[in-house]
Amino acid sequence: MIRLPAFIWLLFSSLHIWAQQSQVNSEAGLALEGYDPVSYFQEGPVEGYPEITAEYGKVNYRFASRENREAFVKDPERYLPQYGGWCAYAMGLDGQRVEVDPETYKIKDGRLYLFFNAFLNNTLKKWNAREGELLPMADKNWNSQIKHSQNE
Repeated sequence: MIRLPAFIWLLFSSLHIWAQQSQVNSEAGLALEGYDPVSYFQEGPVEGYPEITAEYGKVNYRFASRENREAFVKDPERYLPQYGGWCAYAMGLDGQRVEVDPETYKIKDGRLYLFFNAFLNNTLKKWNAREGELLPMADKNWNSQIKHSQNE
């Protein structure tokens, strides 16, 4: 019974650390499911190599070439997906953090947006139909979440 309080403390400590790191959609510290963030702005998304990586914001990114890695290192903010890589449509709709299909994306005004696309539900199509309404809401919802997490 003495171990129960220690377990509870460890559980809540782990949740707090997870919440801080969960700003970016990543699994085991790998962003974009291993896709090269620079490649989205070139011919389209391609998977990066495990041996060509860079860390930014405590998250690892993979790259298809050393040139892409260098471009990212020089200006990471230029290549990062919006809303931490969570689904832009869900962020605009109600601020939810929803997983994405890294091959379902849109670049608008130099910004990368990712979308959920599974089970006959391609949210990119829904986003395109309501982008004027959803984009400012997604920005507002994301900024609110960032501000909230910084105050924790």
